[in-house]
Amino acid sequence: MIEAHRSHPSRLFCACFGAARGGDVDLLGGDPTVRFQDDLFLAANGGWLARTEIPSDKSRYGAFSQLGDLSDQRLRDILDALAAHPPVVGSDAHRIATFFAAYLATDVIDRAGLDAIKAQLDDIDAIDNATQLAQWQGRVQGQLDTPVALWVMADFKQPDINRALTWQGGLGLPDRDYFLLEDNTRMAQARAAYAVYLTELARLSDEAEPEQVAATVLAIEHRIAQLHWDKVENRQPVKLHNLRTLAQLCDEAPGFDWTAFLQSAGLAQTDSLSISQPSTVIGLARLFEEVPLSDWKLYFKLHLLDHSAPLLPQSFRAAHFDFRGRALTGATAELPRWQQAVAALNRALGESVGKLYVARHFSAEHKARMQSLVENLLEAFRVSIAGLAWMSPQTQALAQDKLNKYTIKIGYPDHWRDDTGWLVLADDALGNVQRAARCEWQRLAAKAGQPVDRFEWGMTPQTVNAYYNPSLNEIVFPAAILQPPFFDMEADDASNYGAIGAVIGHEISHGFDDQGSQFDGNGVLSDWWTDADRQAFDAVTARLVAQYESYEALPGKSLNGRLTLGENIADLTGLQIAFKAFQQLPPTALINGYTGEQRFFIAWSRIWREKIRAEYALQLLTTDPHAPAALRANGVAVNHDGFHTAFKTQPGDRMYKPASDRLRIW
Repeated sequence: MIEAHRSHPSRLFCACFGAARGGDVDLLGGDPTVRFQDDLFLAANGGWLARTEIPSDKSRYGAFSQLGDLSDQRLRDILDALAAHPPVVGSDAHRIATFFAAYLATDVIDRAGLDAIKAQLDDIDAIDNATQLAQWQGRVQGQLDTPVALWVMADFKQPDINRALTWQGGLGLPDRDYFLLEDNTRMAQARAAYAVYLTELARLSDEAEPEQVAATVLAIEHRIAQLHWDKVENRQPVKLHNLRTLAQLCDEAPGFDWTAFLQSAGLAQTDSLSISQPSTVIGLARLFEEVPLSDWKLYFKLHLLDHSAPLLPQSFRAAHFDFRGRALTGATAELPRWQQAVAALNRALGESVGKLYVARHFSAEHKARMQSLVENLLEAFRVSIAGLAWMSPQTQALAQDKLNKYTIKIGYPDHWRDDTGWLVLADDALGNVQRAARCEWQRLAAKAGQPVDRFEWGMTPQTVNAYYNPSLNEIVFPAAILQPPFFDMEADDASNYGAIGAVIGHEISHGFDDQGSQFDGNGVLSDWWTDADRQAFDAVTARLVAQYESYEALPGKSLNGRLTLGENIADLTGLQIAFKAFQQLPPTALINGYTGEQRFFIAWSRIWREKIRAEYALQLLTTDPHAPAALRANGVAVNHDGFHTAFKTQPGDRMYKPASDRLRIW
């Protein structure tokens, strides 16, 4: 994903994007002193990079964040209109307006002190035994990240049925590496900042020995981190699908009351669940037995305070920003409160807000143009599969079958979710967020064992992103990404195919990357390739891993080519397929001295226009399956025959790569 997220099963296969202007060539954004043959990214973006400062409230800044800000501002305009003309009490619009106003009311939050969270802290204090500890963790599913987290999604091998599963969690730092790479200076700085933050949370909540409390929590988290699978292991769906009955789970992982945990989470009727990381679950069960109950209560207390801090008094909010903002991302100012409120509103009432958004900002013309683009890209992919020399006719036929079964979702859902199952109060911002999360978890838990709803969306229409879901074999493009400066109804085809076209190709390609290719056209995790075909595929992707691992993303830190493999395959293939589709269109004239083919690659490069702070770059290099922006632009272009032809590269040019060495997969 282009945005960094903590590891979570719902994000396993979401290959997401951010992008830049799709219109005419922006000469002012480029650097005329850099040749495209030497550095496509800098030639197209160097001027903008030199003149642009990252805003103080941002950890990264570029085309994607600008488009995200635009989406947020549009929502704020809608919310301001609701405040000016209060909607009918009880309506979706009234619930939205009430939630937003409560989140903004920091004076009310400050006067309340810890009253809003006191009942939950008391619940933790009242835990008296291991069963009660398991029950409490079950009750807070969806509201708090626990060491053993639960989720419900389509079963990998029965994608028409929803299956409950476990997932590793419980860390307050972005990834296990922040705990385990003890000799890494940057990681050590993050750990030190985390210790300061935990100490401050303990002090603000009147713990008698704040430093000791923080040390206790850190020690628990270090042990949890030692049990976690790394990011590369978590990209292997075959290893993640491990069905167990409750009896089998209790037998394999004694020491934790699984029955009480699942019952409290609303999964008492679950006949079986998938244990995503078996060794982690076994180790965590042992850890719950070994660590004193009093220490676990301190751990959960500080985690609850951390999670709730944005809706607690100012001292908590300030401590939260100093760590999660300043220390981990490098931002020097908080995101404006209204924008934080919009983000929370999108999480709590996302589709209700989405209805209002698309009514104002997404037209039928946009949807029709996008459908045409998608069909053109799918056809180009069909032609490409038919011409593969390395793949047998048998596997090609199954690949074509999979492609023909793609579901395409554009703009917004056909069926909107009902967001009315919980109470929104004007003076209870934290309670609103908690009730929304609890209701969403109850909705999710109720799906376990039930048929999959193929009309559901995994993103809201106002989200600036896109994704592929292998179990549903679908590509999804929310409304907010289908607009300038990303998708431009007024732009020429070269720019649109180089920008949104490459993104469409990217998402299509995820069905055929190292993960997606393990699922067949019906979304079933199965081995549908011949051994020889898979070996040929693996040989090419191994070269792609080596290419990206040769890049130094930060001083002394190379890119993880195995972690980023799926996204690199999708970038490489998406750009190649988009170019093939573009070549089927009538020739275009010169614009600002550039041919259509040159504008295609410039548009591709410009969707990665971005600056990023070092602290956040470290976090993404550790957790994000996408390569850094500049490497996404250049890393695939060097393998593209069309790029070399368009810019007439020659030996000696820094972007030159002999035709025999260029990587071509799909």
